[in-house]
Amino acid sequence: MRTTALRAVAEPGSSSIQPENIAQEIQNKENKPAGTKALMQNYSRYSVEFAKGSGAYLWDTNGKKYLDFLSGIAVTGFGHNHPVIKRAVENQLNNLWHVSNLFEASGQESLASKLAEKSGLSSVFFCNSGTEANEAAIKFARKWGKGRSHIITAVGGFHGRTMGSMSATGQYKVWDGFQPLTPGFSYLPFGDSSVLEDAYDRNLVAVMVEPIQGESGIIVPPKGYLKALREFCDRHDLLLIFDEVQTGMGRTGKFFAHQWEELKPDIITVAKGIANGIPLGAAICSEKVAKEITPGCHGSTFGGNPLAVAAANAVVDMLDSETLLKNERLGNMLMNAIESLNIESIKTIRGKGLLIGLELTEGCSAKQAAKKLLEKGVIVGTSGDTVIRVLPPFVISMEEIVAFTQALNEVLNEN
Repeated sequence: MRTTALRAVAEPGSSSIQPENIAQEIQNKENKPAGTKALMQNYSRYSVEFAKGSGAYLWDTNGKKYLDFLSGIAVTGFGHNHPVIKRAVENQLNNLWHVSNLFEASGQESLASKLAEKSGLSSVFFCNSGTEANEAAIKFARKWGKGRSHIITAVGGFHGRTMGSMSATGQYKVWDGFQPLTPGFSYLPFGDSSVLEDAYDRNLVAVMVEPIQGESGIIVPPKGYLKALREFCDRHDLLLIFDEVQTGMGRTGKFFAHQWEELKPDIITVAKGIANGIPLGAAICSEKVAKEITPGCHGSTFGGNPLAVAAANAVVDMLDSETLLKNERLGNMLMNAIESLNIESIKTIRGKGLLIGLELTEGCSAKQAAKKLLEKGVIVGTSGDTVIRVLPPFVISMEEIVAFTQALNEVLNEN
């Protein structure tokens, strides 16, 4: 039974702009409504433009300094302008930017081998983003399933905004206006393994979840939940897919967040932190999945391009056991420091390592708090109305933890 819980213009050949075109351009601008921008208005942007960054800090175009405790939404794990990553990209930039995946590509095999070793899996497909990685995972699962197509995901899960990954996302607000969805997905309560058996059908091919839900507010499932998913998949010959786009690449104190439960999925998707801000995604697959993926069945023009791969090789090399342990320790220190403030408006502090959510009490606005923190020179994120997302880079110091908690205390104790 399938269970669903949600259902300047130049003349041709001219190298300069002609006077009449300048006049026309001015007229066009005057005819535009106030506030009109060329950029699509699909983001609620703050009126701040950053000019440079270093470590855990950003500077805007007016020279104001900000402490970045969002890391570009879990992307710049090693901070801004990290010298090792910068050097790796510059070296590659001086040699080769792009060929195509019709040829051996610089650094791809090295990076794939490292990711396979870190995951205990077999083969890697490179793309450019998290949503592409998840699209690949969905396709690969259905190819492996030979006719089976149903995939269980979780209510509140987030897997991307392209059609397949959006359809896998268990949030109506993400779907709204874009229906019909791609068929073949159902959504079960996150963290509840008791509902799995009732959701089984013979068309089921995979279960796909985030080990910790990120966009929904840093929701950590009960201990044993991920193992229960593995056992369910093993009983019914299903694939287990972990979306580690936000949780992976060392953010929780393990290379992958699911490794806190010491199990192995069949597919892992990663992006965000993998190349510290240069677009790259990957689907890491087990041998049984990889052997079904043959030439021509999937691809990417830019996936695994040399610049991104150079950055990612540097990132993975720096994510050693010492760094991972440090991330866990920093996360504990940060959560303890926040807890010690005893701020009445913080209802719950949750997360793992440097993936932290602060749920505020009813009536407190996370977006308003984030805006006030920004005014004080501190950057955080939000999830929904009441959760502040705290995703600092791995390079923060105790001094920066103190600066953050002081600003947080001031903002949440105002009024």
